[in-house]
Amino acid sequence: MAHGPGVYKDRYEDLHVDTIDRRLAELGLTLPPPKRPVADYVGCKQSGQQLFVSALVSETRGAAGAEVSVDQAAAAAEATVLALLAIVREHLGTLDRIAAVDKMTGFVRSGPAFTSQPAVVDGASRVLIAIFGEAGRHARTATGVAQLPYGATVQLEMILRLHDRIA
Repeated sequence: MAHGPGVYKDRYEDLHVDTIDRRLAELGLTLPPPKRPVADYVGCKQSGQQLFVSALVSETRGAAGAEVSVDQAAAAAEATVLALLAIVREHLGTLDRIAAVDKMTGFVRSGPAFTSQPAVVDGASRVLIAIFGEAGRHARTATGVAQLPYGATVQLEMILRLHDRIA
């Protein structure tokens, strides 16, 4: 058996690096290819054990409560948080570095009388809790807005807490 620097870390990674990916598969969830920033910013920025994940808009277009139903908007939030996790996985190399989801901010493009923004952002929150368990429970903001970039229905951003290292 080989010994030396990195051997145990590599062995640990072989055993554990795909824990979250296996959980995604168990849930029947797939991460899309990571999206690139559309302007002059980065997808993620790490400071110590915090990872700030830039906002991403949904592929779904239209105002919740007008052109888009609550269920459609919640599904858009779910898809958007999976897209955010794809960006995080590309940045970190693995989602297993995530110790906790500390904060999620959600903006919902809303029709004039729409007040169910929390139900929309719950689509993303439920996914995070399903994937990460209690570590996926987070502080949250769900705010209604008149417009979002590109006419999107949902825009999400997150603050994650990271493990110091995998091994």
